[in-house]
Amino acid sequence: MKILPAAFEDLSEILALQKEAFESEARLVQNYQIPPLTQTLAELESEFSSLVVLKAVDGDGKITGSVRAKIEKGTACIGRLMVAPGQQGEGIGTKLLAAIEKACAQERYELFTSAKSKRNVALYEKAGYCRFKEKEFMPDVWLVWLEKRGRGES
Repeated sequence: MKILPAAFEDLSEILALQKEAFESEARLVQNYQIPPLTQTLAELESEFSSLVVLKAVDGDGKITGSVRAKIEKGTACIGRLMVAPGQQGEGIGTKLLAAIEKACAQERYELFTSAKSKRNVALYEKAGYCRFKEKEFMPDVWLVWLEKRGRGES
């Protein structure tokens, strides 16, 4: 498996993977209107130039994971970390998270996930992230925000 910068031409495959990967989150929160499932290709294409997007590619060239980040005022806002359902638990998500941090090298990293997603929260906490906020995003859909200090801070 290799982690590479995603190209504009990868976006339709990444969006298809996103919908597949986030279906379990929708099931967990019992809401299929969450943004990862409702995002369109046109929306993803329009925001692509303002993002750092990475992809995990297997030996056959198939995209098995992806992550993106936007840099805002010294913070890398990381989002849409995803791994193909059949390959979750193999370390791909951990490698993607480390790669996006390296690619964005900021003083601070921030991300969020469903408060019900104990597996995701555990992954982020193991990577050094700490919870700092929890908020209801949609009716009965609670999100937890986590942050990590980057280079140059203690």
